[in-house]
Amino acid sequence: MSQATLFPNLESRRVVLASQSPRRRKLMTMMGLDVECMARDLDESWPAELEGPRVAEFVARKKAEGYKDVLRDDDVLITGDTVVVLHGKVLEKPVDEAHAKDMLGRLSGQTHIVASAVAVTTLADGIQSVLDTCDVTFNPLSTEFIDLYVGGGTCMDKAGAYGVQDLAGLVGVHSLSGSFYTVMGMPTHRLAGLLAAV
Repeated sequence: MSQATLFPNLESRRVVLASQSPRRRKLMTMMGLDVECMARDLDESWPAELEGPRVAEFVARKKAEGYKDVLRDDDVLITGDTVVVLHGKVLEKPVDEAHAKDMLGRLSGQTHIVASAVAVTTLADGIQSVLDTCDVTFNPLSTEFIDLYVGGGTCMDKAGAYGVQDLAGLVGVHSLSGSFYTVMGMPTHRLAGLLAAV
């Protein structure tokens, strides 16, 4: 499927994905989007008074501000952010294996929220963003499973120290209420609406 098939308004326009995430790039390809990936080392902090799922949308919009200088008149920029929220506290990407194991231990047997936001930016219309959430319930995770999973190294670049599309999702996730792709890191069903409107 070509970019023009699902989004005829994007034909001949450059679509920039501000991410090096292979997961987000794969989702863009599945949607028929031919994206140019860029990555910058940006400040992704948020105000102390901001809590919970709203953090994801704040950071997605902040990332968009950090790429505005690369946009040409007809370009479309996509930025996103995902956070895991457990009992109101945001769990970011782990800083090391011990941190990852601690987070997975806290998620074990619990229901948490995954919040993914996406922003679509053009010079003409500015930043348009949406936030989507999904409730995810984990099975109880044994220490042995957590050690095995963290030792595999795939969890270190993921919010909450797990990826729903890998072993943690296959074995650890009991159920989810919402979009699988939101948990994977991109609310594609919401992104489609934003792209259709640019």
